[in-house]
Amino acid sequence: MEDFSAKFVSQKISKTRWRPVPAAALQPPELFATGSWDNEENKISVWSVGDFGSLGPNGEYQGEPQLLCDIRHHGDVMDMQFFDQERIVAASSTGSVTIFRHHQNNQTLSVNQQWERAHYHVDPDMPFYGGASCTGVICNNPEIVSVGEDGRINLFRADHREAVRTIENADSSTLHAVTFLRTTEILTVNSIGQLKIWDFRQQRNEPTQIFSLTGDRIPLHCVDRHPNQQHIVATGGQDGMLSIWDVRQGSMPVSLLNAHEAEMWEVHFHPSNPDHLFTCSEDGSLWHWDTSTDVSEKPSFFHQGGRSTTLLSHTVNQSVISAWLSNNPTKDRMEITNLVPNQTLSVNSLDVLGPCLVCGTDAEAIYVNRHLFA
Repeated sequence: MEDFSAKFVSQKISKTRWRPVPAAALQPPELFATGSWDNEENKISVWSVGDFGSLGPNGEYQGEPQLLCDIRHHGDVMDMQFFDQERIVAASSTGSVTIFRHHQNNQTLSVNQQWERAHYHVDPDMPFYGGASCTGVICNNPEIVSVGEDGRINLFRADHREAVRTIENADSSTLHAVTFLRTTEILTVNSIGQLKIWDFRQQRNEPTQIFSLTGDRIPLHCVDRHPNQQHIVATGGQDGMLSIWDVRQGSMPVSLLNAHEAEMWEVHFHPSNPDHLFTCSEDGSLWHWDTSTDVSEKPSFFHQGGRSTTLLSHTVNQSVISAWLSNNPTKDRMEITNLVPNQTLSVNSLDVLGPCLVCGTDAEAIYVNRHLFA
């Protein structure tokens, strides 16, 4: 843990996200946002990574994250994404989707736009409807997609008051997470272990493809798409397993990898080094999965923490086929490191950008590592 700076924040953190860095910028990210849950008053907060100049005697980074501003959020923050450099989209357990604006000139946050009843349960006997938790949001400016426990999918555009498109009964079970595959296509995961692809160009409110883990119907909680190869998708769920899917072929995962001992809450490919993948879990661990080609010749990333090496199938032609699409489990190895050993409470969220990682926990702590590949 010596590579991490910790900040105790007196609230359970449900989501952590780096503010995107401008495309041309070479510097690492400097700001991140957090959302909280299960507190008397939940908040969206914006932090700076701390004192840039302070290095310890061994060259380690000493500053701790500094709170820049925060704002009250009604309900638990179920998901959160940066829409652009200044706007943050938050999904609420009340069923609303809210865009917050970060005003950098005076370090304040304000509500920019809100879709209050994005998700709701219809009660046939009552004139009103009860909110259903909005479980996931994903942004592809100017569009925002939300999913919820009501099985509804909404397509919003920033600055439009109403949803551009709603798929009412997209799923009979809870939708837990969503990602864009390409500009018109999204992929959802649900509480009975299914992945579904939806194409907004089609008028029919039906998925174009359905994938599932056979038999068990184990709820899936998270999904991420490979940044360069849109057909490769990673999911995690209630059993803590990591599943890698190739949506071009078959309806079953390509790889099933034993991972955490409890629910996997988030999975993220590194956006610019996608041979590296990160997962976090209810079991208090945050794993770094490294499939970059020759593990033996690389400097060991993290000297501390439970390092274990598992076998992963690999393919010879790295440039054509991703390391994640396997067919011969003995050809190559994958290195796995637990970055936050000795945690007992859930690591709920993580984000990676450049050399930096941030995560948030039920132990009311935020951890930042600014030297992931040191």
